[in-house]
Amino acid sequence: MKQLDGVIAVIGLGYVGLPLAVEFAKTRKVIGFDINAARIAELQAGEDSTLEVSAEELQSARHATYTADLNLLKQCQVFIVTVPTPVDTANRPDMTPLVKASETVGKVLPKDAVVIYESTVYPGATEEVCVPVLEKFSGLRFNQGFYCGYSPERINPGDKVNTLTKIKKITSGSTPAVAEAVDALYRSIITAGTHKASSLKVAEAAKVIENTQRDLNIALINELSVIFARLGIDTLDVLEAAGSKWNFLPFRPGLVGGHCIGVDPYYLTHKAEEVGYHPQVILAGRRINDNMARYVARNTIKLMLQNGMDVPRCRVGVMGLTFKENCPDIRNSKVVDMVREFEGWGVEVVVADAWANAEEVQHEYGIKLGVVDAARPVDALVVAVGHNEYRHAQPSELRVLCRGEKPVLADVKSLYDRHAAAGVGFTVFRL
Repeated sequence: MKQLDGVIAVIGLGYVGLPLAVEFAKTRKVIGFDINAARIAELQAGEDSTLEVSAEELQSARHATYTADLNLLKQCQVFIVTVPTPVDTANRPDMTPLVKASETVGKVLPKDAVVIYESTVYPGATEEVCVPVLEKFSGLRFNQGFYCGYSPERINPGDKVNTLTKIKKITSGSTPAVAEAVDALYRSIITAGTHKASSLKVAEAAKVIENTQRDLNIALINELSVIFARLGIDTLDVLEAAGSKWNFLPFRPGLVGGHCIGVDPYYLTHKAEEVGYHPQVILAGRRINDNMARYVARNTIKLMLQNGMDVPRCRVGVMGLTFKENCPDIRNSKVVDMVREFEGWGVEVVVADAWANAEEVQHEYGIKLGVVDAARPVDALVVAVGHNEYRHAQPSELRVLCRGEKPVLADVKSLYDRHAAAGVGFTVFRL
């Protein structure tokens, strides 16, 4: 196959698709497509609400066109699909966005085009789920009339150091020639280089285990934090001591949410169960991590009760709702589970976040963002996300946000000196 030098379509302009479209559009024509008209409007105005791409970077993408008009895609020869792959309420893979995107591409797919998927899926999904949809809506045959590639995204939302071009990219193709062409395409923008996988399935599997491995490592530390709490040992003290060994992995306990680590393992376990194997370790890790938000809330309630508080008449402040620090991404935020647990105890919860979009939070979770301040003090304070605005606060500054003689501070990320916090009157809990 010759080089993929035609017009590129990027389907889905979120955290993954937009940086990709911008980078390619610095040197070649790109059509960025999204069904969200508001998203298209903001990009056309030179703004990115995800904060992944700056206004200057958007301007540098001089060959980019952002549209919701399907007809404009008919001029494209390369289609890169970057839509999300969530799970449903039963933690089963929800392939709907991927199927809909494949339908969209199939309707405009020209002969000999290449469709590259970047969405995280289980091994085999491209050929088993996406290809039949492309064939149905295009009328073309796979590996005869069109071809496929898979190059999993490795975007780390909010990270301004490990950006798209600086992260090595896995590539693959449905034939050896297509694999080479796809690899060359990404090599043209990825300065960190590429790794050409031996097949689509291998590339799919490599992506899904990246986050599964991280999920399990965090689950181990989370479980250790539960054990250490019962033993009266501070987890951070233990980790710092163990970390003095050169090969100890520096994982920390915490809430595991977001669009990747808290979701991707379910794609692998789903496929494993389809082929007759029930995963033990992976699902155990998922159960631990999925319950940590409620664990934090219940331990905060426990300390409030021990301090003599009438919990149903108390007010708790929760600082931070996004799934990670210094990032507006609220997808699959486990802080929401914490809020629900507090509400189940009859507690009034005030949720604040310096980065989240209030309208998006209200729409997605029905939570109205507020302000935690001295004018309306709380009985317990949960610092759930390590935004810089919270990380740099002093325990004395947090104390003025609380009322009563024995307020509780739940320092989920261990941001503060626990002795200093106790010194200003806090009863401290941290993972």
